[in-house]
Amino acid sequence: MAINYDHLMNYPIPEVRQTLRWQDVALYNFSIGLGQDPMDEQQLDFLYEPRLKVMPSMPVVLASPGFWSRNPDTGIVWQQILHGEQGLVLHKPLPVEGELIGRSRITGLVDRGEGKGALMYSEREILDATTGEVLATTTSTSFMRGNGGFGGPSGPVKPPHPEPQRDADISLDLPTRPEQALVYRLNADLNPLHIDPAVAKQAGFPQPILHGLCTFGVVCHALVRSLCDYDTGRFGRMDLRFSSPVFPGETIRTEIWKEDGGAAFRARVVERDKVVVSNGLFRYA
Repeated sequence: MAINYDHLMNYPIPEVRQTLRWQDVALYNFSIGLGQDPMDEQQLDFLYEPRLKVMPSMPVVLASPGFWSRNPDTGIVWQQILHGEQGLVLHKPLPVEGELIGRSRITGLVDRGEGKGALMYSEREILDATTGEVLATTTSTSFMRGNGGFGGPSGPVKPPHPEPQRDADISLDLPTRPEQALVYRLNADLNPLHIDPAVAKQAGFPQPILHGLCTFGVVCHALVRSLCDYDTGRFGRMDLRFSSPVFPGETIRTEIWKEDGGAAFRARVVERDKVVVSNGLFRYA
């Protein structure tokens, strides 16, 4: 079954309600690497319930509709989907506990031609179920390698944020744990690629890889630590491109350039000197 442009643009992605508990917040923060130094008081603020804080990247796992693109009526060749870009805008401080609603929709489809794949742009609003206020908006670009040539529009394609051609102003190394993907998947991202060695091998990897959204969280931690001194209220917006996967246990080095209105950034794994995140944009108060 091929993609039908009008059908997919109006696809009824299910609305999701989620009860958020402080344990969910602590688990998420731990799963992206907080707490590796148990004497670091600033990181304990993200793990210790009497003074618990939410890392601003957490909306990417909240009130998610799951892997809906596996549904046969979408026409998507789900085995050939790659997560290309991720964005996040924080409108209100995130609660440690509460009732949330997630509303997702497709915002654009770009046909790159037969054999060249397609791009799918999507958006999810995270709302406070009690007040109806929008707390956060997440955006995502998926590269559908098996779905080009369906007769849809050929553009426009969202331009990447440029990277400065000079040495970074700030560089911060944050290690990941060898078992980090096993913990991160408990946030409800149960893709076997991140735990089953046989599935990883079938996908062409020597071992299970870290979730892209876990890498997003590690980089968010680096930005909030380096530019906001762990003041999560200063977070505004974060956008990036995924360039290459991370293997659990590798060290992620976030390179940051200060610029008017915020910062540009990218990230690489130290052990392989491989860029894993590129064209990053960060806005903060």
